[in-house]
Amino acid sequence: MVSITLAVPAEIKQDMDSFPEINWSAVAREAITRKIEMLKKFQEFSRKSEITEAEAMQLGKQVSAKTMKKHKG
Repeated sequence: MVSITLAVPAEIKQDMDSFPEINWSAVAREAITRKIEMLKKFQEFSRKSEITEAEAMQLGKQVSAKTMKKHKG
């Protein structure tokens, strides 16, 4: 296994220090693994997609606007 250095704001480090029983390296590994899995799925989806990047961005904006409107009431 290789090591990496991770920088976090002081406030987060203070919060982490209040839970010394937690293996923060394991938490980071799990989060990184989940993110990589999600990115690989997105990459596979986009490889099969027939819409352009511009169309995808426009669709994303529309979904975001509708979601915000729904949650604002």
